[in-house]
Amino acid sequence: MRKLKITELNRITPEEFAATRKLPLVVVLDDIRSLHNIGSVFRTSDAFCIECIYLCGITAVPPHPEMHKTALGAEFTVNWKYVKNTVDAVEELKQEGYIVYSVEQAEGSVMLNELSLDRSKKYAVIMGNEVKGVKQEVIDHSHGCIEIPQYGTKHSLNVSVTAGIVIWDLFNKLKD
Repeated sequence: MRKLKITELNRITPEEFAATRKLPLVVVLDDIRSLHNIGSVFRTSDAFCIECIYLCGITAVPPHPEMHKTALGAEFTVNWKYVKNTVDAVEELKQEGYIVYSVEQAEGSVMLNELSLDRSKKYAVIMGNEVKGVKQEVIDHSHGCIEIPQYGTKHSLNVSVTAGIVIWDLFNKLKD
């Protein structure tokens, strides 16, 4: 087995990415503080052709050198939109026909591995603040909550890790 060179990966160009059919999934970042976490979510969203990222509240917007360190240019390929109030973003997405889930440990949450999706529908997932998670007010406006099953002693994951797990799982459930 030989490690592939970057020239052998046959990646698409930014222009080809722009023309590529996107996964019917929007990622909403609710008051994310870390520029590295934001950049990481952009990079993961690029990898799985996510439709758009909504940057809400205190979440920084591109361009930013610290964000670029982890995004590696994905902040220029993935569509994004800034919405000051996350509840307004959720209501806008619902008006556009999206089913909106907060990713949070909550009463009645659905475990990610048990979540069923309808490939004919569009979805949005909300990732919360690194310390406080998704605000209760935002959860109240969501259709429901998704939770990642965890079996160790810790009760949370880094938001960029959470986004990677959720995006990968939803990608597998929604792809053609």
